[in-house]
Amino acid sequence: MAAVPPSVATFLLTSETSAERIIEQQRRLGANTLQLVDEVEPSVYSDLREALPEVALVQVIHVRDHSSLGQAARVAPHVDAILLDSGNPALAVKELGGTGRTHDWAISRRLRESVGVRVFLAGGLNAGNVRDAVTAVQPFGVDVCSGLRTGGKLDSVKLAAFFAQIRPSNTL
Repeated sequence: MAAVPPSVATFLLTSETSAERIIEQQRRLGANTLQLVDEVEPSVYSDLREALPEVALVQVIHVRDHSSLGQAARVAPHVDAILLDSGNPALAVKELGGTGRTHDWAISRRLRESVGVRVFLAGGLNAGNVRDAVTAVQPFGVDVCSGLRTGGKLDSVKLAAFFAQIRPSNTL
């Protein structure tokens, strides 16, 4: 992270839920953005803001049903952005991302319209659906991982096809 210019966002994805552990991770790694992939207690946001005032906070909301709207409304005042994903933190072994599944983009659209922070869209995005996803949700940005991989490795053909769908010349 030390080699990245300050104007570029560096993300630390963490499943930790205690402010102390998250602060420890950030201080060790130096990221300028924390992506909280699991739900945290409301006090964690204020503790993070106090200890790390220059660090942006992005809360992941796992869109499973309409309850995600209430969760987003509760966290939006405390974060700089929300990332919508398709995990399931209610399982015995939590799914906190990378599932390759999409979720209900109509709920995501309502959520994006109801919060006053930037919204990023993730969850099963690939070259075949990213255009429809962006049109449906109109997010600030997208986050993609498994949809661009083959055999666990980044696939240059999938990457090129994905970007071909979101280039400005392909006006949405």
